[in-house]
Amino acid sequence: MAKVISFQVPKSQREFVRYQEDRGAHFYDKLHQHPQLQLTVILEGKGQLLSGDYVGRFQPGDLFFLGENAPHVFRSDPEYFEEGTELKSSGNTIFFDFQALGKALGELDELQSMRKFEEFQGLCFQVQGETAERIKSIFPQAEKSEGLHRFQLAFQMLNWLEEARGDLVRLNEPGLMRGLSEKDGSRMNRVMQFLLENRFRSITLEEAAGQAHLSKEAFCRFFKLRTRKTFTQYLQQLRISEAQKLLQETDLGISEIAYKVGFENLSYFNRSFKSHTGMTPREFKNLA
Repeated sequence: MAKVISFQVPKSQREFVRYQEDRGAHFYDKLHQHPQLQLTVILEGKGQLLSGDYVGRFQPGDLFFLGENAPHVFRSDPEYFEEGTELKSSGNTIFFDFQALGKALGELDELQSMRKFEEFQGLCFQVQGETAERIKSIFPQAEKSEGLHRFQLAFQMLNWLEEARGDLVRLNEPGLMRGLSEKDGSRMNRVMQFLLENRFRSITLEEAAGQAHLSKEAFCRFFKLRTRKTFTQYLQQLRISEAQKLLQETDLGISEIAYKVGFENLSYFNRSFKSHTGMTPREFKNLA
């Protein structure tokens, strides 16, 4: 079985910062985690970001910051996986490996403020406002830089994140999927892939439990412990996320969208949508 959860960032053992470009039809779509902190800007492509109890969307211009061992997946929308598609997904990422700093992180006074990021283990954030604009403005320099210059740019970004306050919006709750074992990570990945690929049809609890090779009772405990949601609540959130996309990007009617994303009852869709977003589908569409 592929070790999908213990994803490793290719690097030198003595490299604090690494720059990476992702280019293709879609992003890496397996649930994974790594000890390096991650700062990613989306340039092209749309889809869903899943991390712990968080289900949300990403689009061009978004900037995300992930703490150490935060399980996550940037799942591109279905059309990006279609054979022969001309759609593109692209993003730039900087990984920060605090382990490479060794004892310096704990011993040098100048680096003490960086220990704040130890509290971000397992967490996922969206960077907004002025902080996001500052960081995105120097991302292109990181691509071309090397040596001390790249090191300086990395610490400049981290300094802005450390001072971000309200611009750093936490997306998930702590402690849910932090540091998953390989066994649980692989199990959770199978379940996530199954839900993402089948979320628009009727899915039974037995089917989902079968993906995890667990009884229904054991699966319910396993799933809620790691997402803080029941299977039904999580599936509903996936569908609402897709409905938001369709309301923003298409001229489909609300009832058509409701049935398209898997709701069999329009009034239930309206109630569920308002419960998740704080507004009705019509109000959301008018804001788009």
